[in-house]
Amino acid sequence: DYDSCPTLSIQDRRLAAVDSQAVLASETELRTANGEDPSSLEHLRQTIFEEVKKTEMDLSLIKKMMQTTFALRRQTIVRTCPPVNELMDLWPALKMESETAEALADIFKIHDEQELHDINTRRTTVIHALPVYLQEDTSGFFRTCTEESEPELGGVAVALLTVTSDNGTSQVQYQPVKISVVIENDIVVSLPRLADAFLVMFGLIYALHLSYPKGLTNTFEFTQKVLLGLEDGKLSPKLQTLKNDLMMHL
Repeated sequence: DYDSCPTLSIQDRRLAAVDSQAVLASETELRTANGEDPSSLEHLRQTIFEEVKKTEMDLSLIKKMMQTTFALRRQTIVRTCPPVNELMDLWPALKMESETAEALADIFKIHDEQELHDINTRRTTVIHALPVYLQEDTSGFFRTCTEESEPELGGVAVALLTVTSDNGTSQVQYQPVKISVVIENDIVVSLPRLADAFLVMFGLIYALHLSYPKGLTNTFEFTQKVLLGLEDGKLSPKLQTLKNDLMMHL
C-alpha cells in the first residue's frame, strides 16, 4: 500500500507500479503459453536441460521447446531477477545460442572486412559458417600452417590444411597461399581456393567410401543431400529445418 509508505517517492511508486504490471503480465503469459501450465512448462525446461547434454542434439526440438517456454523464463526473470550465470544454468540452451551467434558474428565480421566480395569469398564464408551454425566441432578438420612450418598430420583421417604466408590468427583465411586436401595423414592435392579443395575432398570421400570427418556428420550430410543433391533422402530434423529456412529466402 503506497499510502502507508510516506517516504516512498513518486518515481519509486511509478517503478513499483511498472514492476507489478510486469509480474501480472508474466503470470498471464504463463497461463496462456500454448495451452501449457506451469507444471508442464517446468517439465519442458528439464527436457531441454537433458537434450543439451546429448552429443547429437535435436536443435529443432530445442528451438521449439525454447519458444514454448518463453513465458516461464520471463516469469523467472521478472519475479526473481536471477544473476546471469544462474539463469544460464537453468536454461543452458541460452548459452549455446549465444556462443553460436557470437561465432557466426566473428566469421561474418571477417567476411565484411574483405576488400573483394566475389563468389569465392562467399563460398569460403559459407563453408566455415555451416558447421558453426550446426554446432559441430571443426578443430580437427580446418587446420592451418605457414609456408615455413611443417604441419602436424599424424592421425588425420580427413582434413583441409590452409597454408598462409604469415602467422595470422584469423579463423577464416580468404587469401591463402594454398589449401591442401589431407587424407589418411598425407596431402593428396593442393588448390588455390577453399571451395575447390572442399569439393575435391568431398568427391574423394564419396568415391573412396570414406567416413565423414569426425564430428561433422551433419555438415557433410547437408552438403551431400542439399547443396550437391547426391542421394537425396530423408534429412534429420535439424537439417530439414535449415533447408526449409533457406528455401524461404530463395
